[in-house]
Amino acid sequence: MTGQVVAVHRSSSHHFSKETEDAITLVEGLGVEGDAHAGRTVKHRSRVARDPSAPNLRQVHLLQAELFDELVARDHAVFPGDLGENITTRGIDLLALPAGSVLHLGATAQVEVTGLRNPCSQIDRFQPGLMAAVLARDAQGQLVRKAGVMAVVRRGGIVRPQDAIVVHLPAKPHKVLEPV
Repeated sequence: MTGQVVAVHRSSSHHFSKETEDAITLVEGLGVEGDAHAGRTVKHRSRVARDPSAPNLRQVHLLQAELFDELVARDHAVFPGDLGENITTRGIDLLALPAGSVLHLGATAQVEVTGLRNPCSQIDRFQPGLMAAVLARDAQGQLVRKAGVMAVVRRGGIVRPQDAIVVHLPAKPHKVLEPV
């Protein structure tokens, strides 16, 4: 399974959206160099309030460009970086990956998918109605979170737009992604 990096983003402060960059550097065990969410322990404010010593399973946020296509078609003006992702991808169904999948990004970087991003109320503050647009129900009535996946950096490296993404699935049995 292969895909492509569409855009890369980071923010040194805890803003909802992230600035588009020409390249980002992933640092093993930490996340995106210069990003407010980089670190070995949790950096997201809600998680820091619960347990600041918890491991950071949300070092890198990846979101599929196909979601932006869907949102624009539903009259939401939302574009790469707006939803706070670090890496915008195309060609990979990120939400269908099992936990533990390893994504090889560009020449050397590798991230391991830890779980789903759980969208929060900030999405509706960014744009009214957007929360409902990034949530759905499957055929069994289960909640589907479409706001991307979270990962940890297993091997550092530089990631740029148009870099290839190669997916390596973990050994079976596969574990379904849960919110982290």
